Amino acid sequence: MVKLNKIYTRTGDKGTTGLVDGSRLSKADPRVCAYGDVDETNSIIGLVRLHLENCKLDAMFARIQNDLFDLGADLATPLPKEGDADSEYALRMVAEQSERLETELDALNADLSPLTSFVLPGGSPPAAYLHQARTVCRRAERNCVALSQEADVNPHALTYLNRLSDFLFVAGRWCNDQGETDVKWVPGQNR
Repeated sequence: MVKLNKIYTRTGDKGTTGLVDGSRLSKADPRVCAYGDVDETNSIIGLVRLHLENCKLDAMFARIQNDLFDLGADLATPLPKEGDADSEYALRMVAEQSERLETELDALNADLSPLTSFVLPGGSPPAAYLHQARTVCRRAERNCVALSQEADVNPHALTYLNRLSDFLFVAGRWCNDQGETDVKWVPGQNR
């Protein structure tokens, strides 16, 4: 269990932050950007939940918010160098988390009318926030991919982000009366 008695430590006043393993990085490091975007995605999902009336969907998002903290912890704990053992305290994403997302995504998608056009962000308040969460999640994924080009990253972290952005899109459509009140893109409408 995490215990925080003091919120400010002054250790980041010069632009660095501490990782789980005790090492310090610039707050502009790709690793910090990646888990920062995960945190931002999580915050937007908190806004989504304020507007949900469906308890089943809210429970899905409660699980996702917890998964996103797991993901942030994973990204904030560098993978061990080859030959070194991973810390027994390292919290790592696992395949089952992405598989659960796929199952829930498929269940929501089964209720949707087929897409006939691209969907513009908007519609109901939760759908609008879900589209915002989706775009931030995609940014987190891009930053994780950039990080993976410099350092080893748990592949389950990347898979989870990719699957989550799909889930957020489908959930946004689901919140728009199962896609019936989606805001559709009309190509060239304002020419």
